[in-house]
This record gives sequence, structure tokens and C-alpha cells, in this order.
Amino acid sequence: MRRHAIAALSATALLAAGEAGAAGDAARGANAFRACIACHSLERGVHRTGPSLARVWGRKSGSLPDFARYSGALKDSGLVWNEHTLDRWLRDPQAAVPGNYMIFRGVDAERTRADLIAFLRTASAEDKPSGTPRRGNADLRRAPDTSRIAAIRRCGDTYHVTNAKGDTVPFWEFNLRFKTDSGPGGPAPGKPVMVGSGMQGDRAQVVFADFREISSFIVEKCTP
Repeated sequence: MRRHAIAALSATALLAAGEAGAAGDAARGANAFRACIACHSLERGVHRTGPSLARVWGRKSGSLPDFARYSGALKDSGLVWNEHTLDRWLRDPQAAVPGNYMIFRGVDAERTRADLIAFLRTASAEDKPSGTPRRGNADLRRAPDTSRIAAIRRCGDTYHVTNAKGDTVPFWEFNLRFKTDSGPGGPAPGKPVMVGSGMQGDRAQVVFADFREISSFIVEKCTP
């Protein structure tokens, strides 16, 4: 009888230890989530490479109507995000849903996964969670005159970029990229902004509010 009681107590202790080990810490998870903010926001309707994770808990995968970059595999998977499906996904996205678009090999550490899941469950209670890590991008609508672009002139293989102060810098065509950002942190319509530069200062990106602005803004002209 005593032997059975000891065995029962041991099993209970092991089960409790397993449950304690699986329980995540939301505060640690918030810190771990910093590695995710380049691709995911926690604000409703704010999408990046991946969809917003606001209200992700209990949501069907691939179901946000205003996010256009889901894979067919994820849409058809039928997953509903909870502690079990998120753990599978975070451990190995391709094993969880073969053929999805997420370029991420997964999180090996069980505790880190549990912490992230605890954090996402807590953050899902708010549309714009307070005290959570944010991506450090600048508001391009407030860019200084040195970054705001007044004109772009192309001649041969060179773009001549003039900022709002009147300074002009030439860029080899291969080293100048054109991007769009229609989100709330993007530039104002008709007021593109230059961001970033290469190690030698010879590379940059010009961000427009709308893709239709790009061709109309650039002038093919070899004389200033």
C-alpha cells in the first residue's frame, strides 16, 4: 500500500514538474519577442513581412482579410492559434505547415517557446499592448530636409538625387533602391524620403508613399 502511495506521489510530482516546466513567463517572452519585431507588429492592422499578431490567440491561421502575403499552405492548414499549435509552429514552422512562406528555422529552447506563447496570450488581450517592444523605425513624415527628396534625375547609369535643402548626390543605378511604405510611419504623399546608406556611403533607399509616384517622380535628363 505504501509502495503504491509513493508511486502515486512520485507520478503527481513529475506531472506538476512537467506543468511547471511548460508554463511560460510573459515578461521573459516580451524580451524574446524583440527578435520578432522586424517582421511582426502587435498593433491591429499594422503588417510587415508577416501579419500583425494583435489578437492572434484563438485566431484561425491565414485569416486576416487585410494581409495579402499568406501562403496557400497556411490558409488551408485549418490551424487555430493556441498554446499547442503555436508551440509546434515556433519549434519548426516548415514541419508544422509544409510549404508556408515563413523563413525561420524555429526556436529549439522549450522554455523560450513557452515564454513567447505566454507573452502572445497576454498581448492578445489588447489591440496595441503597452510596455511591449516596438520596432525602432523613424516616422518618415517627420524626416529632416536633408533626407526629404525634392527631385531625382536619371542620366545613363546614374541617379542624381536632390534633397529638400538643394544638395545633390549622384548614385550608381545599382546602388539606389526604390521602396514604398503606405503605412502610418511612411512618407507623406509626394514627399519621398531617403533612408540608409552603405558602408562607403554609396548606397541608399528612397521610400515613396505609393508605387505610382516612382515613375512620375524620376526625370530622364542629363542636364541639371
